[in-house]
Amino acid sequence: MSDGVKFHYDVDGEDFTSAGRASVMVKKTLRELGLSPEIIRKVSVAMYEGEINMVIHAGGGCADVEITENKVIIVLSDHGPGIADVSLAMQEGYSTASDQVRSLGFGAGMGLPNMKRYTDDMVIESEVGKGTTITMTVNINA
Repeated sequence: MSDGVKFHYDVDGEDFTSAGRASVMVKKTLRELGLSPEIIRKVSVAMYEGEINMVIHAGGGCADVEITENKVIIVLSDHGPGIADVSLAMQEGYSTASDQVRSLGFGAGMGLPNMKRYTDDMVIESEVGKGTTITMTVNINA
């Protein structure tokens, strides 16, 4: 695994049932590579939350994942409305999700806080009207 393993996934913004497919594929790969259940859980939760956010808020996007000897790097990119106030969006319980999305059981305002909680590093780059890119890192050898 010296060069690392890379994946690219497109996240369909029209379909809640397909959200999470990328995280399931990555989880399977991490298992095959023999990573610890704790690392697999952290990556899976962070990635799933990001995929759901892309469906809810941005009409989809893409996920790029790189697995190296020392870390898993997840880059989630979308061309959605962007995040106007990142610090507000990071507050647990804050959500801009519609009532329809909430009726499906999503939009509780825990996505970004959970993504941060389950990663060792998270950087949010967002421009209103252009979209958002979130880069998350989970260290393998803590």
